Amino acid sequence: MAQPEKPSAGPLMTPSNQTVKVGLGKRSYDIVIGPGSLHRMGEYLQSLGLSGRVGVVTNPTLARLYGASLKKAIGKAGFTCYFISIPDGERTKTLRWVSYIVDELVKHRFERRSTLVALGGGVIGDITGFAASMYLRGIPFVQVSTTLVAQVDSSVGGKTGVNHPSGKNLIGAFYQPALVVSDTNTLQTLPKREWLSGLAEVIKYGVIADKSFFGFLEDRMEHILDMQEKDIQTVVTRCCEIKARVVAKDERESGLRRILNYGHTIGHALEALGGYRKYIHGEAVGIGMVHESLLANHLELCSKDVVDRQRALIQRTGLPVRIPAHSFSRFWGAMRHDKKVAQGTVHCVLPRSIGKVQVMPLDPRTVRRWYAQFS
Repeated sequence: MAQPEKPSAGPLMTPSNQTVKVGLGKRSYDIVIGPGSLHRMGEYLQSLGLSGRVGVVTNPTLARLYGASLKKAIGKAGFTCYFISIPDGERTKTLRWVSYIVDELVKHRFERRSTLVALGGGVIGDITGFAASMYLRGIPFVQVSTTLVAQVDSSVGGKTGVNHPSGKNLIGAFYQPALVVSDTNTLQTLPKREWLSGLAEVIKYGVIADKSFFGFLEDRMEHILDMQEKDIQTVVTRCCEIKARVVAKDERESGLRRILNYGHTIGHALEALGGYRKYIHGEAVGIGMVHESLLANHLELCSKDVVDRQRALIQRTGLPVRIPAHSFSRFWGAMRHDKKVAQGTVHCVLPRSIGKVQVMPLDPRTVRRWYAQFS
């Protein structure tokens, strides 16, 4: 999908927020992180040189919590705002709901200079970005992230798309947002399960790229669980810095960016095997990280300490760490439907130490022997 011409951005920094830049040439954009940033959305849209209609894609719960404030902020800046409500949850990530969003854009006569705003978590962001990439061959979209998973991971990097019954995120496009806004105040209204789920992605960044950050999480996890503002700001900012650096070097996941999938090869398989109902994303990723590190230890790539530190930290968050019982054929079959399969070979991110991972092809016979201890 071709990106629309990147609007010119103005100053987005305020004393209460921080800005991380994703450097992608003409497709570069800022991530604004801080409390209350949602209420400045009209200013942000103006700073990008946008005008006209704005379509806010969200779910009924978020529309009730933030709809009035967001509409007021956007309206004050002279934009005409429409809300497009879709159901909550992973099962909404289908072509049917992309089509529904496009139908609403057609009905309200959206044009190429119109803008889509994704107000929500990863599901809303993925489906909104995909709709934006398709409509009129691409219109601008902005991520307004309200979950921890979205603020530290899914809103950054331009991955958009929907699921297929056989696997997660098999249909989609790389399509960068014009801006990402992460209002850390919105995390206060997250259901506890969603909040904890996001911590799996946070821990992932320490394992793949920053052992000092992993140590910070070990030292400060109780304060993070209590949602102390300074710690939350540090967590979201550091995760975004790491992802921005990786995406800038490898936008389309041809090399380095694959390390961001740590925990996801097994995690996505567990989500699919559970019909996208048993686990929410971070829960599956947490289990995936523990067991991908166990597999790495089985292959003598990492020490037992690497496994133990991850498992202990994930357990401190209250996330599950045990893999559910499935036959190996079902488990391996689900892994083979992952989008990271190349020429029929499953590739997996495996840790060598805290802060260092590598991508490796998996031999099914070796994985079967390792998996036998869990079945």
